[in-house]
Amino acid sequence: MNFTQGRQSILVSRTHFNSMWKNGIFSLRNILNKEPNINLNNINENVKRLEYAVRGPLVIRAGEIERELKSGTGTDRPFNSVIRANIGDCHAMGQTPLTYLRQVLACASDNALLNHDTYPSDVKNRTKELLEYCGGKSVGAYSDSAGVEIIRKHCAEYIRQRDNLDADWQNIVLTTGASEGIRSILALINTSTSDPKPSGVMIPIPQYPLYSATIAEYGMHPINYYLDEDNQWSLSVDELKKSINKARSVCIPKAIVIINPGNPTGSVLTRENIEDIVRFAINEKLLIIADEVYQHNIYDGEFFSFKKVMHEMKATIELASVFSASKGYMGECGLRGGYCELVNFDPAVKQMFLKMLSARLCSSVLGQFALDCIVKPPEQGEPSFDLYMEEKDQVLTALKYRAGLVADTFNSISGISSNKVAGAMYAFPKITIPPKAIAKAAELKQAPDFFYAMELLESTGICIVAGSGFGQLPGTYHFRTTILPQNDKLEEMLNIFKDFHEKFVAKYS
Repeated sequence: MNFTQGRQSILVSRTHFNSMWKNGIFSLRNILNKEPNINLNNINENVKRLEYAVRGPLVIRAGEIERELKSGTGTDRPFNSVIRANIGDCHAMGQTPLTYLRQVLACASDNALLNHDTYPSDVKNRTKELLEYCGGKSVGAYSDSAGVEIIRKHCAEYIRQRDNLDADWQNIVLTTGASEGIRSILALINTSTSDPKPSGVMIPIPQYPLYSATIAEYGMHPINYYLDEDNQWSLSVDELKKSINKARSVCIPKAIVIINPGNPTGSVLTRENIEDIVRFAINEKLLIIADEVYQHNIYDGEFFSFKKVMHEMKATIELASVFSASKGYMGECGLRGGYCELVNFDPAVKQMFLKMLSARLCSSVLGQFALDCIVKPPEQGEPSFDLYMEEKDQVLTALKYRAGLVADTFNSISGISSNKVAGAMYAFPKITIPPKAIAKAAELKQAPDFFYAMELLESTGICIVAGSGFGQLPGTYHFRTTILPQNDKLEEMLNIFKDFHEKFVAKYS
C-alpha cells in the first residue's frame, strides 16, 4: 500500500467511525469501558451456581475427542470412537425406535399417508382420532396448555389400569418430558423471594442433577438425604429426620423428591420403604414429588406407584407424579413427551398451576402423540399388536441382561463394587482410588472420581459421569454408567474398562 492509498483508507475509516457515532452505535461509555453490558458481574447468581454433571466437562471433552478422531488429528489414540455411557439416551446408543410409535408420528406429520396402504389400519385410526382433537387437525397447531384432551384421557386410563384406581384426566398435564413437570412443580411451591428463608426441597444423594440444578436456579435450598448403599440404596427414615431437622434453621421444607426406580442408583424401592416415606411426608407436611419415569424398567423386584400405596394407606397428602416417553422401552428422548399427575391438590392451587403452564403455551404436540402411543399401545387383535409386544419385550429383555452383566462385571474387578441394577438403566459402582491418584487429583484441583473418569475417557474413549456430580457419602467415590450400549458394544466396553482400572491402580499404587 502506498502513501495515497493509506491516507484514503484512514479517511474512509474515520468517515465510517463518525457515521457510527452519529447513529448512536458507539458511545463514550462503550469506548472507555470495553466490558459488555451484560457480564458475569451482573447476571443471575443462581445461574452461576447451577451445575449439571451429565452434560458437564467430561461430556464436553468427549465431544472434542470425537471431533479429533473425525478430523484425523486423534489418530494416535488407542481407540477410534467414543462410547457415550454418560447419559440415558437410548436411541443414541443404538436402540431401535418402536415401529408403531414412529408410524403414528409419520402419519400425523404427513397426513397424505392416511390415504395409502403403507401403514396398518390401527395406526391410521389412532392418528385420525388424535388429530380430531388438534386445531385444524394438524400437529402444527397449539394444543391446550395442559395438553391434547384425548391424550390426557388416555393417560388417565393408563394410570387406572396400572393401579386399579380412578384417575381424573383433568388432574393430568402433558409436559415437555418429565423434566418440565418437575421444574414446574418446584416453581409452583417456591416462595424463596417472599419468605424470610428459602424453600427447601429434600433430594436423595446420589440424585439426578436436574434437581440440584433447578433448586439452585430457583434460589431454593437442597435438603440432602443419603441413600443407604449397604442396603440396596434404600431410604432410612432416621436419615430423613436427621436431614430435615438440620435444615429447618436455614430453609422452609416444602417437598421431598423420590426417584423410583432410581437414577443413578438403579434401585427399586420396596412397598414397605414407600409406606415409610409416605408416613414421614405426612408427619412433616411435605409434598411428595415422585419421579417414576423408569416404571417399566424393572429387572428385579416390583414397581409400586406412590399413588397406589398412598390410596391403600388412606393418605391424603399432595403428590405430583411424573412419567415420560424418553426412557423405559421406548427411549424417545428427543421428542420430549411426558405427563405430571396432581393428586390431592387443592383445586385453587391446581388452577394456579394451570395458569402458570399457560405462559409456556403448550408442550410439543408430536411429543404428546409419542406419549399417547406408550400410555395406550395397540390392543390384542389389532394389526400392530404382535410387533409392538415383540419389540417391547426385546428391549426389556436386552436391558435385563445388561443390568446383570454390568453389576457382575464390576463386582469381579478388584477395587470396584456395585449393587444389583434392579431397575432404570444405570449402575452407580463404588471405586477405591489409590492415595497417589487422590493426591494427583488434588494437585489438579479435581475431585478424585472426576480425575478417574477423565483418565478413563482420555485412555479408552469411554465417557462416564463422576459420582461427585450426583452427590455421594463423603470419603467415598463412585461413577455412573448407563447400561444402554448394545450387548456386543457393552461387553467390549466392560472388558476395556477392566483393563483400564487394573492399569490405573498399578500406575498410582
